[in-house]
Amino acid sequence: MNKQEAMVLLKNKGYKHTDKREDILNLFDRKGGYLSAKDIQIALKDDYPGISFDTIYRNLSLFQDLMILEETELDGEKMYQFHCKEHHHHHLICLRCGKTRTIDVCPMQDLSQVDPDFQVTGHKFEIYGYCKECRKKIENEKKPLQDSITVSPST
Repeated sequence: MNKQEAMVLLKNKGYKHTDKREDILNLFDRKGGYLSAKDIQIALKDDYPGISFDTIYRNLSLFQDLMILEETELDGEKMYQFHCKEHHHHHLICLRCGKTRTIDVCPMQDLSQVDPDFQVTGHKFEIYGYCKECRKKIENEKKPLQDSITVSPST
């Protein structure tokens, strides 16, 4: 899913176009990873100073119902990204920047043999960690700053 497809879907389903909806979808289009309601509020505060969490969550809920967005939970907070409508797959999710990477391996193929009488109706499999860029940033933050040398003019 992308912003253009989402806007067409909203129109086809009879939902009116609003600048806020379009701007929220623009954020997801630019980000390419997960966003929280707080991320959205911070990003839109200049254009919509009084935007409430209620407005944001109402739109996020609508986008979820229409399968524009999908939800996950990171550290107890709901996070959203554009719904993947490709083939069945799962994600690696960076805990720092929220970017995702698709993985085609599905553990359900092996788990289905555990209890063949159990009828699976859905599942979610996500792997959390840090992407290469964020690992570099984290390592740089841990390095102590080099001692600086102050040179004073001789008298």
